[in-house]
Amino acid sequence: MGSVNCGSRNRTSAAQIPSSNRKMASDETKNPALNPDTDSPDNLGHELAEFAAGCFWGVELAFQRLEGVVKTEVGYTQGHVHNPDYKLVCTGTTNHAEVVRVQFDRSVCAYTNLLALFWSRHDPTTLNRQRGDVGTQYRSGIYYYSEDQARLAKESLDEVQKSYKDKIVTEILPAKKFYRAEEYHQQYLEKGELAGSKQSAAKGCNDPIRCYG
Repeated sequence: MGSVNCGSRNRTSAAQIPSSNRKMASDETKNPALNPDTDSPDNLGHELAEFAAGCFWGVELAFQRLEGVVKTEVGYTQGHVHNPDYKLVCTGTTNHAEVVRVQFDRSVCAYTNLLALFWSRHDPTTLNRQRGDVGTQYRSGIYYYSEDQARLAKESLDEVQKSYKDKIVTEILPAKKFYRAEEYHQQYLEKGELAGSKQSAAKGCNDPIRCYG
């Protein structure tokens, strides 16, 4: 995701590109799921960030409560199937992760605040599992939108690793196309879906987060 100097960009013919790279570029053109997330924040001064830390219901509520977070959405990303739905993702055949995409006001909330909350919400040393939720969709991941986010994410992983005996398995990758989850998943715990009691999404709320489904 480095910057490009358009005035001095090297021109490379297709014949000079290794066949494996040509195939990757072709696949990305044919499969929208493999393309970068090109969505933009709603307002100037806001940024997007994206995290996978197990079931997205509880993770979303935690971010909703964080001062400076102005919008959250849950969805699927990093897979190879276009327009997946929840049932398909749960089969484990699409390689999608359940994620929360956060829009935050960087004048109020630093990206490092998001990272701190992310690490506190789950065990990053368990591969494809968080508590009783098992599957590749529950993996730990940070998906970045800029080189600065990538750097901060990697620095935070190195620092957090000092607190764990086991190796952290969190993946840190560029954000790919985001597929918004079904409406009933959005703000699931705040709304109290499936006859569950509603839980506060008020800024600064420290009430325990209870997941149910």
